[in-house]
Amino acid sequence: MTDAATIHAAALTLDTHIDIRWPEPPDATGETDRRVDFPKMQRGGLKAAVFIAYTAQGKRDDESLAAVAARADAMLRHIRTRANGTTRHFCTTATELEAAHAAGALAVLSAVENGNALARDLSRLKLWRDLGAIYLTLTHDGHNDLADAARPKPDLGDGVAEHGGLSAFGRDVVRELNRLGMLVDVSHSAKSTMMQAADLSRVPVVATHSCCRVLCDHPRNLDDEQLDMLRATGGLVQITALDAFLRAAPPGGKSPATVTDMVDHVDYAVKRIGIDHVGLSSDFDGGGGIPGWTDASQTMNLTAELHRRGYGPREIDLLWSGNFRRMMRLARHAAMG
Repeated sequence: MTDAATIHAAALTLDTHIDIRWPEPPDATGETDRRVDFPKMQRGGLKAAVFIAYTAQGKRDDESLAAVAARADAMLRHIRTRANGTTRHFCTTATELEAAHAAGALAVLSAVENGNALARDLSRLKLWRDLGAIYLTLTHDGHNDLADAARPKPDLGDGVAEHGGLSAFGRDVVRELNRLGMLVDVSHSAKSTMMQAADLSRVPVVATHSCCRVLCDHPRNLDDEQLDMLRATGGLVQITALDAFLRAAPPGGKSPATVTDMVDHVDYAVKRIGIDHVGLSSDFDGGGGIPGWTDASQTMNLTAELHRRGYGPREIDLLWSGNFRRMMRLARHAAMG
């Protein structure tokens, strides 16, 4: 396999972070106004997607927490309905994901973004895992009861920090994620949270949609110390297609980032921490989308740019899903014993 199209056709291309619309998600089996639906995935050669049950950070009174918990549960149930068992398989393990690929079916996976939706109930993690969720993003924008976030929300009364990283409850959540075989996602987390989670977790942590701070000084990106921590603990950063994370915007303007900038971040991370600790994601329908990879139908363009930079079939497979599949297996093995 020497040309990009052939490599792309063979690779198990997995996008680890795609938001869905709620409460009225469109029928993804047909063309929609969203960046990701199944026809776009087919045209772009995107074989697998982790769809996200996302809830925004809000007030933490009992009524508000009950509402976001119910929303996350309902979203996970809905995501399962996107798989029909024939042309689209619902997958919860790396083995199932690989079997779907071998069968020529699209793979549908799910995860939860923002541990606030636990509503302070640790047992909800088992419900989410039983519904198929493969990871939990500890925070979103704004601190929650688990941990400090990279971007506090002053309108909710947030200071720079609330817990100094993980709270006692947050530490229990990390341990329970390990026990259940779910991955710990440190995207959106404060540096203190990320470093503590990586140190505490028995399974390497993953940042499912983040970029490199040295190339773009954004609070959502990982600095070199954080990247080095991922290498030291066996973790993974999934470079994402969100323009503001890739290149700073001029005053009053929009970031000019493109697929070229995204692969610049891939190159930097690979050189800094090694090919085994880097992957790819879009954050489509959650703010992601850049010229060259504006939606799932253009997925081939990212493989083409990687190939142009000198990445071969093995490296491209690792970036697209091989490394993330390894993380899924590590989580499952830890849960089994």
